[in-house]
Amino acid sequence: MQSFGIYIIGDEILSGKRQDAHLSKVISLLSARGLHLSWAHFIGDIPTQITSHLKASMARGDVVFSFGGIGATPDDHTRQCAAAAAGVPIVRHAEAVANIEAQYGETAYPKRVLMADFPQGCDLIPNPVNRVAGFSLHQHYFVPGFPEMAHPMVEWVLETYYSHLFHAEDYQEQSIVVTEAGESDMIDLMNQMLSQYPTLKLFSLPRANQRRTTEVGMKGQSDLVTQAMVELKAGVSALGYPWVDV
Repeated sequence: MQSFGIYIIGDEILSGKRQDAHLSKVISLLSARGLHLSWAHFIGDIPTQITSHLKASMARGDVVFSFGGIGATPDDHTRQCAAAAAGVPIVRHAEAVANIEAQYGETAYPKRVLMADFPQGCDLIPNPVNRVAGFSLHQHYFVPGFPEMAHPMVEWVLETYYSHLFHAEDYQEQSIVVTEAGESDMIDLMNQMLSQYPTLKLFSLPRANQRRTTEVGMKGQSDLVTQAMVELKAGVSALGYPWVDV
């Protein structure tokens, strides 16, 4: 399975000045193509942290979308951190310069053109709003924090580079809703399921109501999930709790 992850970068998200709009959108874009998000990290404008996260996910070979921090103001560090993580210098990208000049003319200089300084060897991600490109490096795709720009750019990346993965992954998620039982009532059964199916993931989601309701399920390889759910349902019934399929 190819792991997809996202970084959402910026102090403004962590302080609450801006609300995140990316996590739910990426989940939706991936799900529509038969893919799923494996992880997400919110990171402040701290270069050492950004660099260490990028270095780790590059080493793992994950496909990563990174939102924010690719502007030219002093609090934008993502371009420099990506270069540091990949061990390459920052250089001015000729095609990115041409796009900025075409969009802004003489006012591209002296500041806007700084947004054409990217890690050496990167490829561009076209920006349909203002032609100030994002960039990609080692299966990491760096886009602005503005949703109206970022989300079409993520779609472009998926359609351009990963269409061969659409609906090809052998992955399934199934669950049941158990009533009259809390999570603590089924912990032993959950541990038993994980022991029997170590390659699957188990999830448990309690619901706040008066009937002590819990959604519990398995996700992973389709045939194993189907088999595991038969045993999970039998185990819940053996404990004496009613359940229904989700």
